[in-house]
Amino acid sequence: MPVQSVIKHESVVAAGRFAPGHIGELTRIVPFEMVDAALESARATQARLRELPSRVVVYLVLSACLFPDIGYTRVWAKLTAGLEGAVADPGSSALSQARLRVGAAPLRELFNLIKGPVPGTARWRGLLVCAIDGTSMFVPDSVANLGAYHRQTGGPNGDSGYPMVRMLAVVACGTRTIVDAVFGTYGVSEIAYAPQLLGCLRDGMLLLADRNFAVASLIEQIADTKADLLIRCKSNRKLASIERLPDGSWLAPIGSVVVRVIDAEIVVTPKGGTPRTGRYRLITTLNDHRRYPASELVRLYHQRWEIETTYLELKSTILGDAMLRARTPSGVAQEVYALLTTYQALRIAIADATTGADVPPLRASFTIAVTTARDLVVLASGVIAGTTIDLVGQIGRAVLAELNPERRARDCPRVVKRAISKHRAKGDIDRTNYATVNIAINVLEPPDWTGSPNP
Repeated sequence: MPVQSVIKHESVVAAGRFAPGHIGELTRIVPFEMVDAALESARATQARLRELPSRVVVYLVLSACLFPDIGYTRVWAKLTAGLEGAVADPGSSALSQARLRVGAAPLRELFNLIKGPVPGTARWRGLLVCAIDGTSMFVPDSVANLGAYHRQTGGPNGDSGYPMVRMLAVVACGTRTIVDAVFGTYGVSEIAYAPQLLGCLRDGMLLLADRNFAVASLIEQIADTKADLLIRCKSNRKLASIERLPDGSWLAPIGSVVVRVIDAEIVVTPKGGTPRTGRYRLITTLNDHRRYPASELVRLYHQRWEIETTYLELKSTILGDAMLRARTPSGVAQEVYALLTTYQALRIAIADATTGADVPPLRASFTIAVTTARDLVVLASGVIAGTTIDLVGQIGRAVLAELNPERRARDCPRVVKRAISKHRAKGDIDRTNYATVNIAINVLEPPDWTGSPNP
């Protein structure tokens, strides 16, 4: 007679109708008390106990970010798969009405509670290094969304097929945690959104940005926050030299702010390839050339690309390059805040695990963290911590078991590596990204500009 083996899975979740309200082990980072506080702050707690309490709906929206390719009824099935006993079985209409009832405000409050750099984030010469940049995401082509977010216009191939949301964020480069974010219509530029993020800047922070942000008025506003900046500007921008420094950098006024200008020549020599020379002009409020050497600042500026990787993890690893689901502006806001909160929770889980193991957080695989978190949602595992304190958790152990190797220097031109089209991508460029490279930085002397500067 064959022997049957039965493996019984035990899950510890909230009681009764609140049982489906979880996101697996990530619930420890976004606990019930935090969600309830967000609901209370937004005045969105249910007036009566329903089959779908508001707390449960919030966790449903968060879980949907981990499963972007299925509908909300299937997300509900994932949430309840590991639960025992009778649970509600709502249809798509009930789930839609519940999301509409809760709205975007609780998700915004929840993101405000969880955002920010995590404790122990690595610093450079005592400064918390952050980066600011923007990205965009497609939303469904409904009349309501089109009226609120607009399409991209003026491109070589005409208008975009779908309305687009523009997002701007400040990210801590050492951990890729989100310090703050703002989003809205694509019709508003990144520079116009940027002042809304300056409230998160503090003394002791260094903000990295690309040439788009080298605007005199914005530089003045950043300086007013007491944070320092390191921004690339156009190499031919005329900036009057008011003092030359021993390391080759020089001081110049931009608006009411005196900045240090570093002209650098960067020679990249791929292994077995032909050297290429690039020219950078950086402006910074770190004017002490002894404490902040120019060559180190040029190398540090490369960390600005951590925010590009953050957007890759948000849009590709989590969303799978899919567009957002919501067909109304309020639904889009709810979904974006949920996406930001879920991403931040994953990054906190990674930081907690790597900090305890004395491993750089950027060696952790974000893909492994996401896939493990999805599994734990289905199993309803690790929702409530047991009597034994487990600071690493299953997500942390999965990440630490398969750390990425140390990042190698690479030369990565901005060109499509795997084009969607069958036709050849533009440019005859060697796309061997992970070539060994040698970088020589030569700080150049300031030019002798004549006439008045153009800040």
